[in-house]
Amino acid sequence: MLTTTAETNLGERIRSLRAEAGMSVRALASASEFSPSFISQVENGQASPSIASLERIAAALGVTLAGMFMRGEGEVAPVVLAGQRRELPSSWSRARIEALAPVRAGTPLESVMISIEPDGCSGAEPVSHPGEEFALCFDGEVTLTLDDCSQVLRRGDTVSFSSETPHRWENCGAAAVQIVIVSRRFTH
Repeated sequence: MLTTTAETNLGERIRSLRAEAGMSVRALASASEFSPSFISQVENGQASPSIASLERIAAALGVTLAGMFMRGEGEVAPVVLAGQRRELPSSWSRARIEALAPVRAGTPLESVMISIEPDGCSGAEPVSHPGEEFALCFDGEVTLTLDDCSQVLRRGDTVSFSSETPHRWENCGAAAVQIVIVSRRFTH
């Protein structure tokens, strides 16, 4: 589990992934449609990106959202206990991301649980990236915007969509909401 240094660890992880991909800060900024100064601030732990911003950076780096904060390590136990999930807090969007399964080389799917506090959202604007997503509203009530259409999802409701469709999650309710998202792992 990540501690209060999550933004620093995230920044280090982005820097490492960028270096592995052979990308400069400017190249990553261009590919993710952010400014080089924003990417630099994130890498140095001076900015905390929203979930939507992380999705754009992840897509530009060729990894999934879960891959942003987990390293695939050799043999990993397939069971992830609820109290031992890896977590990445996001202070800008009043949300946190927990990996529901270990990231392993060759695994085609990745799953995360996104918890969004009241008045929180996945980002200021809808985001799109390569891939497909399946989502389950695990607890609470959340508004999903796909393109220009919004739909309220309640506990047990599911949705499948192309991640290339601009999308945004928003909690307009008075209680926290949890969403399970399963997506195909991005490939280079």
